[in-house]
Amino acid sequence: MQENSFGFAHLWASGDTISHAVAIILAIMSMISWYLILAKAVDWWMVRRAAKALGAFWSASSVSDGIALLNQAGKDSPYAQLATQANGCNNDCEAVTGRLASRFDPAEQMERALRQQLSTTQAGMENGLTLLATTGATAPFVGLLGTVWGIYHALVAIGLSGQAALEKVAGPVGEALIMTAAGLAVALPAVFA
Repeated sequence: MQENSFGFAHLWASGDTISHAVAIILAIMSMISWYLILAKAVDWWMVRRAAKALGAFWSASSVSDGIALLNQAGKDSPYAQLATQANGCNNDCEAVTGRLASRFDPAEQMERALRQQLSTTQAGMENGLTLLATTGATAPFVGLLGTVWGIYHALVAIGLSGQAALEKVAGPVGEALIMTAAGLAVALPAVFA
């Protein structure tokens, strides 16, 4: 059986420290991107699932029963958290006397509490998007670094041999093309997410 001289094992064996570093960086960027993509997919699935419980909330006999129904849809349901925050604020407004909070209009307190909860929920949903955007923007350039390095190796091979034979340049040019493809393969899912 003939060994494939253009496989990934040969590519790795013929690479140097910089090409290995580029490949490792791209692999790490890809793993982090896919983790975030899958985590965000689960988050959005849970939000859609929790949204179905809103009808049950409004049909409940009390706010506490409605919150319990929202919690059944998911413990971390943003709707349950929002309703819990609003209910807590409402209870505080009714029970508070003599504190600074009692000097403000209950509607303003409720608005402030709901805005804080919405801000917290939004921050949680947006968590990781900056890293995905950074990966989408930088991975092609990391791959381009690998491409330039591979072309440099091809030119060195031509210079050392004195001729532009296919067997001298195929490995480094293949390495360059694979690094370009790897950079794009890492960037595209991150951008589409």
